[in-house]
Amino acid sequence: MKLKEISAFLCIYIIWGTTFLGISYALKGFPPFILLGLRFTTAGVLLLSWLIYKGEKPAGFETWKQNSISGILILTMGIGSLTYAEQYITSTEAAIVAALEPFWFMLIDKKSWKFYFANKISVLGIIIGFAGLLIFFRDSLAVQAGMDHGRTVGFMVMIFGTIVWVLGAFHSKKPTKASLLMNVSQQLFIGGVISLIIATVQGEWHVIQWGAIPLASWSALVYLIFFGSILAHLSFIWLLSIKPPAMVSTHTFINPIVAVLAGTLIAGEALSFGQAIGITVIVIGVAMNNLTQFKLDPSAA
Repeated sequence: MKLKEISAFLCIYIIWGTTFLGISYALKGFPPFILLGLRFTTAGVLLLSWLIYKGEKPAGFETWKQNSISGILILTMGIGSLTYAEQYITSTEAAIVAALEPFWFMLIDKKSWKFYFANKISVLGIIIGFAGLLIFFRDSLAVQAGMDHGRTVGFMVMIFGTIVWVLGAFHSKKPTKASLLMNVSQQLFIGGVISLIIATVQGEWHVIQWGAIPLASWSALVYLIFFGSILAHLSFIWLLSIKPPAMVSTHTFINPIVAVLAGTLIAGEALSFGQAIGITVIVIGVAMNNLTQFKLDPSAA
């Protein structure tokens, strides 16, 4: 594997692992869809402006249409579900649920079913991964017994978000007439604009208190824009164009570990014994599942 590819994998492994905590800090000052809108629209405008300055012209309607679909699925709905859910669950819990993505990649990638399900290790990995998720859910919800249903809703929204995110990732693999940077910038811009529209419909502009937003939230927003949205998202889309989706999705094997370390060391988030067992089983399942993916030819995905 080339150095450029290794660097891109490190970006989605480490940066995306810490964005779960970044979202948590940003939500202390911003409503979820205003946060999404500011994050993605700013990143998209910055990239578009730079590309236009360099002389690249925005592609035609069909390219905008395809990138709009990808942007809405991956960013507005996928990352949007994550951001919404983190109002009710911790950043480490969100990262653990996000570890489902490789399994959805396998189930949705019909072209490779023959390869995936003919491999006993891969199938066993799926079973173990979902068993770990059930253990994690059982303990997570039991810890909050007697409270409102916010955490249950948060977990359900997260599961929905992982599925939609995977659908968007597959859609983004379709070739366009634009460059990789132009595709990413359009996805970010559209994803951000749609998020701002949702924020308006939900009345978030009426509840936000600009003067009361803490410095930590502003700092988190800046981090999410430049690192989470531009650098990591660009790395992800580029890797999808050259590697099998299931291989790229291995970031969900590393992200929970990074998120747990960041949440514990920086924010003081704690996992119960049952949650720790659950995440261990999930990581084992994802690791087993992905051992088979590195043999899959990119053209098959």
